[in-house]
Amino acid sequence: MMECNEDAVLLEVQNGIARVRFNRPRTLNAISPELATCFLKRCREIQENGECRAVVISGEGRAFMAGGDLSRFYEDFSRAADTAQKIIEPMNEALSILVSLPLPVVASLRGPVAGAGMSVALACDLAIASRDVRFSFGYTQIGTSPDVGLSWMLPRIVGLRRAMGIALLGESLTAEQALQLGIVNRVTEEEDLDEATNALLNALAAGPTIAYGQTKRLLCASFGHDLEQQLSAELRSFQACAETEDFARGVSAFIEKRKKPQFTGA
Repeated sequence: MMECNEDAVLLEVQNGIARVRFNRPRTLNAISPELATCFLKRCREIQENGECRAVVISGEGRAFMAGGDLSRFYEDFSRAADTAQKIIEPMNEALSILVSLPLPVVASLRGPVAGAGMSVALACDLAIASRDVRFSFGYTQIGTSPDVGLSWMLPRIVGLRRAMGIALLGESLTAEQALQLGIVNRVTEEEDLDEATNALLNALAAGPTIAYGQTKRLLCASFGHDLEQQLSAELRSFQACAETEDFARGVSAFIEKRKKPQFTGA
């Protein structure tokens, strides 16, 4: 595996919020092998940090992520398969970690969101986008197929027929179109994106973290369960939540008619 360029992906953890930022603005945060390796390292650091209660993924500069760094392939087409492995393998592991985190993960999107950038955005639990966002599948335009989970996530979010249209026709999507399709949850003005993202993160970080994690796990697992399996899983999850301090706080606030419980994530 490539060495991690520590500056390629930045991580800051403060007040229970882990902020991951792709940091190759001159290339619109295109994924190099070094960025992919560093992204995996940051995801592992979040996984091992018991203080995190919410995560946000964003990009430095005017783009979230413009897909893979095609210049790395252009340098030597005879090594294209090897270059693909060096980029895709660590990205796959990183997204597997993000999806399995028992924490809400938010994508904060601006500018181009293309190729594997779409994969990262769709792997997050929630997405908020500025109006200047443009989603682009991008793969068929360069003669290849999708990677980093996009072929798995896209049809589950928008449906198979719409996913086929996005993938095969190569049409870009505006922020409003992405909102209608369920690719993003909210759209803001460009100048309001940071403020809206922070408000969402603060609300999530102040919420019942264990309940969020259990809910996330249940929803993701439901695609592989029949109804009886899901009912059993829901019972086990509810029982696990019922043993937490946050459950006692939430129920007490409701019974005592207090406006809002003070959750601690425990």
